[in-house]
Amino acid sequence: MTYDITVIGAGIVGCSIAYRLSKYKAKVLVLDKENDIANEVTMANSAIVHAGDDPEDGTLKAKLNLRGAELYTGLLEKLHVRYRQTGAYTVMTSPEQEETFNALVKRTSIRHIPYEILDGDTARRNEPNLSDKVIKVLSIPSTRVIIPWEFAEAEMEVALRNGVELKLNTEVKGIRKDEEDDGYVLTTNHEEIRTRYIVNAAGLFSDEIAAMIGTEVPKILPRKGEYFVLSHNARDYVSHIIYPMPTAKGKGVLAVPTVDGNVLLGPDSEYTDTKEENNNTTAGLGIVRAQLTEILKNIPYPEVIRIFAGLRPSTAYKDFYIEKDPFHAGIVHLAGIDSPGVASAPGIAEYVENLLNLPYEIDETRDMTREKPFDFSALSIEEKNDFIHAHPEYGHIVCRCEQISEGEIVEAIHRPVGAKTVKGVKKRVRPGMGKCQGGFCEPLVVDILARELNIPKEEVLYDSLSSHILTKREER
Repeated sequence: MTYDITVIGAGIVGCSIAYRLSKYKAKVLVLDKENDIANEVTMANSAIVHAGDDPEDGTLKAKLNLRGAELYTGLLEKLHVRYRQTGAYTVMTSPEQEETFNALVKRTSIRHIPYEILDGDTARRNEPNLSDKVIKVLSIPSTRVIIPWEFAEAEMEVALRNGVELKLNTEVKGIRKDEEDDGYVLTTNHEEIRTRYIVNAAGLFSDEIAAMIGTEVPKILPRKGEYFVLSHNARDYVSHIIYPMPTAKGKGVLAVPTVDGNVLLGPDSEYTDTKEENNNTTAGLGIVRAQLTEILKNIPYPEVIRIFAGLRPSTAYKDFYIEKDPFHAGIVHLAGIDSPGVASAPGIAEYVENLLNLPYEIDETRDMTREKPFDFSALSIEEKNDFIHAHPEYGHIVCRCEQISEGEIVEAIHRPVGAKTVKGVKKRVRPGMGKCQGGFCEPLVVDILARELNIPKEEVLYDSLSSHILTKREER
């Protein structure tokens, strides 16, 4: 197969790039080794669109965080993606932090980010669970939270409609210069692909992809962050994102109210030896608990319904690395896209597009908006009853915790970037994200997937191709 541009990686950055490239009269392909888009780094992070106050002056992180936050304002509306304008409190808990606090305020002011400085008592009137140690707060009201994989899905949906192709479960094994044409040959686990341009947005594996063409980019040093998830019963525990004073290790352990009414507590930040080590540990969760007591009180740990860990593709470079390959003009490498990667994703995509300087024309007829998805939960009781009368599957509640119906699950399966696994359904419409964590609804989701995909139940996957839930009894 032959393409004009191939994007390696379908996380939020790869999907953002595919979205921007879909306006060109070019044949664009996106590859990902996973069984779904947005399934690794994009799936396990704090989900914050940072306002842009934290990155150091003169860095690409600072530039693209600010631009990304600006672009989100329009994109969230064009793509009809849910978000929550929580605002953020960065808290000072000791006089020794005054210098860092003042530097952060100065940086925020210079970057024209709206802010307010509150004393501890005023801040506690707004957030009663702030620690009594909090002396002063930098309030930044423009900070938002999103659902990163939902944003990525929306972008990919538009990209596919505009002609982009997506190949999942496709791992790049090698790259070589195409001796017959002005381009490159990608060897994958399925086929060889010819392409004129390559965008290496492979996240944790971007350094390995670059090495395939003989290029060295900053080595990925995976950093693990562990989280607690609180149930909806604790939805009012905090209403703002609560940050400690930032340190050399990052923004620190946070409290984050999510779009769907949970609260995230975390993450810690520890380097790991492998790119697969996303397990939780007693030590990591202990660090989260210890650091939270510096900024919060009355932490409702009985409402913890889940713990999880995510990996960040950090580097010793300490900045985003986004450069053209020094030996191959048709290749752009992205490495070290850790925090604020989610917040910067639209800005990164714009930057990559400009870096590529493509020779293709833009098709002005291509629609870069997405039709607003049907939201059954937003209907009134009367509207729901009328709709259920016409569509009875919406009256069959599959997930009692989150009140998700069979109709919503079926719709998620048949979207343009539809769910094909239990985790895929969970990502898109939340069955299994409530207090019972799928204990009641997961078998029903398996039944629905088997029926809608027309496959036996034992072929239904939880996530990857090797994650079968059921096994077939051998005949003896």
